[in-house]
Amino acid sequence: MTKFYVLGPLECQSAERPVNISGTLQRTLLATLLAAEGNPVSVESLVTELWADSPPPQWENALQARISRLRRRIDAVADDQPARLVVQHSSYCLHTDEDTVDAKVFMRELGNARFLGATDPRTAADGLRRALSLWRGKAFGLVIQGPLCRTVAQRYETAQLVALETLFDLELRSGRHTDIIPMLSEWVEAPPLNERFCEQLMIALYRSGQQARALNAYRRMRQRLDDELGVEPTITLRNLFNAILNHHPALRLGADHAVLRA
Repeated sequence: MTKFYVLGPLECQSAERPVNISGTLQRTLLATLLAAEGNPVSVESLVTELWADSPPPQWENALQARISRLRRRIDAVADDQPARLVVQHSSYCLHTDEDTVDAKVFMRELGNARFLGATDPRTAADGLRRALSLWRGKAFGLVIQGPLCRTVAQRYETAQLVALETLFDLELRSGRHTDIIPMLSEWVEAPPLNERFCEQLMIALYRSGQQARALNAYRRMRQRLDDELGVEPTITLRNLFNAILNHHPALRLGADHAVLRA
């Protein structure tokens, strides 16, 4: 089965062997068709994605040559469930199976985990960890991206942050607060600034008996917000700081910490 990977450097594999998609334009073409998620992409959009405002004089022939080359490359590794590059009314579409594109798998698993989280947070968290393990770097990697790829890449990366926030909430609800401290600590320090991760880290530290570190995490975030953005922490983060100082009941193990965000 031919598989495509876009949650990181763009890759294509067949039977666990890499499929070489060489050349900047060829890789951009594949990325664009995958970003469309099975929907047709017009010729005009493809030209914009590949050449922006400077298409070559014979762009029709150049585009057709790129399409034909990509189709041959995909057909060469076709198996019992091949990806199919087809033309539809002056548009092109890459049909793929639901399990052959890592981004599709990730988005599906994120939806499943958010649905399951209300009743079975541990199982939902385990599913999210598997989904997040699909990420290998920035969406579409170093591919030169046009408007469609940039928009979809941003959507995937926003979904990654949602998945992380959801995962950490589920782990806090499951009593696995100690396990997430190392991972949360890394994401709190990573750009861009994310106060939600700081909230979750403060709760995890508090529940692990590390009140002083929880308070220091707040002070560190407050200083970074001031230095980098010239703003104060949100009222939610300030209220959490006070809740930790006063040992609010919602911070206890097994309590619903979400009430502190109301």
